[in-house]
Amino acid sequence: MYGLTAAHRELPLGTVIHVTHLGNGRSVKVKVNDRGPFIEGRILDLSLGAARRLDMVEEGVARVKIRIIKRID
Repeated sequence: MYGLTAAHRELPLGTVIHVTHLGNGRSVKVKVNDRGPFIEGRILDLSLGAARRLDMVEEGVARVKIRIIKRID
């Protein structure tokens, strides 16, 4: 919950991604450790720790850019 992790439907577990909040320019590196999100239109669920780094806890949902740093196949 407080770590820098994320859930993604398709990326292999263990993949490291760089996530940038398009509204404020803040970014964070996270590791995919779960599946989801299961809400239509969303591509990524961030842990609370990652959301805090991006200053998006109050927003809840934000537009982000995702870049794969290390893909585990």
